[in-house]
Amino acid sequence: MNTSPVVPDAEHETVPIATNDDVVRARQLVRTLAQRCKLSLVDQTKLVTAASELARNTLVYGGGGVMRAGLVRRDGRAGVTAVFEDSGPGIPDIEQALTDGWTSGGGLGLGLSGARRLVDDFVLDTEPGSGTQVAVTKWAR
Repeated sequence: MNTSPVVPDAEHETVPIATNDDVVRARQLVRTLAQRCKLSLVDQTKLVTAASELARNTLVYGGGGVMRAGLVRRDGRAGVTAVFEDSGPGIPDIEQALTDGWTSGGGLGLGLSGARRLVDDFVLDTEPGSGTQVAVTKWAR
């Protein structure tokens, strides 16, 4: 996994995440970008699943926020990046939050750790009291 975030290009799109309908819109945008990038169907599904989990986390745990997504290029490869940002309480223990089965709510505890496994690049930036930013990228093969 790469630890430096890839920022969507100048043509990125922004989806505010304030309702469950926005989570659906975020998922639809990521699917459209994945198809445009010509990701395989399996990789499209992985990226859309990760984006859905992260958008839901942005809404439920971050109190809402925004997703910026777009096509990216690096080292001659094309990919899709989605960045989820909120101004919520932040994550006090990142290692614990990335542990399978741990949840701060009523979920299965697979959101962050599952999303990390589904993408090629995963960058988490958070501080208690300062919100959270998660950037994920899936590269075309």
